[in-house]
Amino acid sequence: MALAYDTTSIRNAMLDAITTRAGANALLRIYDGTRPARGGTATTLLAELTCGATFAPAASAGVLTLNAITQDSSANASGTATWFRIVQSGGSNFVLDGDVGTSGSDLNLTTTTIVSGQPVSVTSFVITEGN
Repeated sequence: MALAYDTTSIRNAMLDAITTRAGANALLRIYDGTRPARGGTATTLLAELTCGATFAPAASAGVLTLNAITQDSSANASGTATWFRIVQSGGSNFVLDGDVGTSGSDLNLTTTTIVSGQPVSVTSFVITEGN
């Protein structure tokens, strides 16, 4: 049975912990293939985008809205985006993983088809802590 808690302040604190862990200029990496167990070995890196110097403002109402994310001007490889990972700016410290799709996923893109050498951008990224 999943935990249920009724205070927004707890949800906001959980989300703000992501901001703290990510730190300045975290990296959003987009991959193809099967998402590994939490923090496991990654598959083919399709694109790497840089999050803002301030990852996100304080969460509100259980929602964390990331600040601007700098596009990857030239994708690393071609493939179908299926999952993402956020790591600290140094690239090795895991923050979180999630699924990629065109709707109903943790990260929704206009298209999941990534083409090597082409730009990849994310116009908005919102994380909601459910109850």
